[in-house]
Amino acid sequence: MFKIIGIILSFTFLTVVFPLWCFIQLEHLDWDKLEAKVIAQYDNRAGLRLRAWQNILSDKTLVQDKDKLKKVNRFFNQLQFVSDTTLWGKNDYWATPVEFIGANGGDCEDFSIAKYFSLLAMGVDEKKLRINYVKAISLNQYHMVLTYYATPNAMPLVLDNINGKILPANLRKDLLPIYSFNGDNLWLSKAKGQGKLVGNSNRLSSWNNLRARFNEAKLNKPLYQL
Repeated sequence: MFKIIGIILSFTFLTVVFPLWCFIQLEHLDWDKLEAKVIAQYDNRAGLRLRAWQNILSDKTLVQDKDKLKKVNRFFNQLQFVSDTTLWGKNDYWATPVEFIGANGGDCEDFSIAKYFSLLAMGVDEKKLRINYVKAISLNQYHMVLTYYATPNAMPLVLDNINGKILPANLRKDLLPIYSFNGDNLWLSKAKGQGKLVGNSNRLSSWNNLRARFNEAKLNKPLYQL
């Protein structure tokens, strides 16, 4: 555990911190242009997946958070699990939602990140969401999930690609929490609750890299940066 904590806290700080508001306003994207890029880089089915995602983000019938959670969790859990080395040729690559949807697959980080950004874009309060780094005990490997806190002290709900059913964290005995983060903060987890606040999430270099690439989407950068 102490080795893991040391790795977390030793991540390189970036000099620029990108505001959360810049990269969650997906409704400002040119969806027609984006669809053309996705189809050109991947295939027509990727374009259909992109439009399905757009429809979810713009679905005004989804008023309650619980309905948004179910819709987003179900949509992204249809995509395939593919390792970073197989898909991107890298040991650890955090894909943006567009990359994840285009490739029709990714690893646990990509599932969690795509759900996180989608729920933010649908109006879920960022303070209610955290991306959690855990150990999947039954698989004996590290894993990432998204959690939702209805209230600050509530037992969080877990959105996971291994178990598609949204369950309270205390019912996920197969997951051992290690740390969690969102757009602002980083917590070390001692139990399946709030955990200990240890600083800003910009300590995570992979998170900052992802945020930078997603922010640049507004500047009409190539698709691989979206």
